[in-house]
Amino acid sequence: MPELAAHVREVPVNQIREITEAAWATPGAIVLSIGEPGFALPRHILDAGIACLDRDETNYTPNAGIPVLREAFADRFRAHNKVDVGTERVYVVDGAQQGLHFAMSLLLSPGDEVLIPNPGYPTFAMTGHLLNAVPVQYPLYPAHGFQPRIEDIEALITPRTKVLVLNSPSNPLGAVIGEEVTRQLVELAVKHDLWIISDECYEAFTFEVPHTSPARFDSNVPGEARVFTSLTLSKTYGLTGLRIGALICPPGLERKMNNVMEAIVSCVASPSQYAAVAALTGPQDYVDTAREHYRSNRDAASAVLVEKGIPFLGAQGAFYLWADVSHVSGGNVRAWVRAFLAEFGVAVAPGTAFGSIGEGWIRIALCGDHQQLLDGVGRLPARS
Repeated sequence: MPELAAHVREVPVNQIREITEAAWATPGAIVLSIGEPGFALPRHILDAGIACLDRDETNYTPNAGIPVLREAFADRFRAHNKVDVGTERVYVVDGAQQGLHFAMSLLLSPGDEVLIPNPGYPTFAMTGHLLNAVPVQYPLYPAHGFQPRIEDIEALITPRTKVLVLNSPSNPLGAVIGEEVTRQLVELAVKHDLWIISDECYEAFTFEVPHTSPARFDSNVPGEARVFTSLTLSKTYGLTGLRIGALICPPGLERKMNNVMEAIVSCVASPSQYAAVAALTGPQDYVDTAREHYRSNRDAASAVLVEKGIPFLGAQGAFYLWADVSHVSGGNVRAWVRAFLAEFGVAVAPGTAFGSIGEGWIRIALCGDHQQLLDGVGRLPARS
């Protein structure tokens, strides 16, 4: 058999899936390793998708998505971020991961460098590898609250650097980048003529601090704007299986966007698009209920960690807790989470799934059942 392409052979294993699939094969396991919202979908969202099928509206849609959905995404983005985004800049994508691949496909040539956070979501590196690009990790250190520092990022920029990836609220950290640092990051990109891809999957879920999109500080002039914004309804409305999101591009790139979209996926399934319209334009009770559930779970799980003496990063957003188990992980947290699952029946994501700085840390998903979460966190070994 011929070999796979070299850049495919270099794609790392996704350690989140590794431990989660092991948990799914373990009877009675408490699964805290994956970010899967646990609420039933609102009926009006389901009905909109079903109605699309009932009227047999199952043909191709425009590459960029049905106009009413593009407008709904634009309306939400304008309202939440105070950014004047025209509908023509909104592209409906097959979930945030396809949007990330879409953006990187537009921006990276073989050998180009893309700056990604460490710790950061693993597909940032995986997607870069698939495009023959070179992922370069910029550090988010515990001593600085896992916040990006301009000097750390700037020290890594070379003539081959093309893209800076930002993620706020952060998966896995639950950290939120503040307004001033966000402004400075955009200024850094302007200084070094870099593109920015801003992953804002969890923008609907922040606690005590506001979400700030880098698009607020971007230019609106074609040729000068540089921020791509990735959005999804997977987390906001629990539509993980419908695979629906949006990529908002800088002005002036619309023709190229259509061409690349055609080559990657052509268009997103029409029932998912109509369900998304209902989600964005209908009652927002789901989002409000989910936010309070995640906040309650965060507070309750944090209290258990405090009682056990386990250090953790106070989550400002998303629905994860980032906890330090270095007192028991023995310098190999990936192996430790497998042993913890085998002995205690609880799956958590190893910090090394997100980068080398994650050694000794775990990510705990807060989005599931309240009592199961407390039972699972309660089985973590206390720090003496």
